[in-house]
Amino acid sequence: MLKIAIISPSVRKGRNSHRVALYFDNLIKELNLANPEIIDLLEFNFPLFNERLKYQESPLTGAVEYAKKIGSADGVIIISPEYNGGVPASLKNAVDLLTDEWSNKPVAFVPVSDGNFAGSQAIISLQFSLWKIGAFTVPGPMRIPNIKSAFDASGIPEDKPAMDKRAAAFVSQFLRRID
Repeated sequence: MLKIAIISPSVRKGRNSHRVALYFDNLIKELNLANPEIIDLLEFNFPLFNERLKYQESPLTGAVEYAKKIGSADGVIIISPEYNGGVPASLKNAVDLLTDEWSNKPVAFVPVSDGNFAGSQAIISLQFSLWKIGAFTVPGPMRIPNIKSAFDASGIPEDKPAMDKRAAAFVSQFLRRID
């Protein structure tokens, strides 16, 4: 069965995008589509980027663990909140840390925001960065607007049947790109 990494990048107190990571983890398991694993960047507490991992003399254990998780995943789903029109610094930092692990890696995006535009602006620069380091960025993100009302704190959507239908189609399409 395919291994899917789900990156939850927000490290903010009271973060809302992690709700969506919890949701996708549960949905993929419920539908038995793949073996998902949430990579919660809050748990890693990376320092500011100062060098790619492969060039660091004494890399942090967490950075090596993160690299192994990305490298061994068959595909990656990135849940990306939008902060002032861009991705969180924690996510850009985590993307730039690696090179080889992203090579030819299918990556799908789930941009989220408090407003109606659902993180549309954030993923543009992220897609370009990942493309530049060799990832295969999948077109057609699943945008989630109004995150505070769309999901509760445990990752349960307000309108579960409708969200499940959208998300199942999104994940199925993503998985077809991996096979």
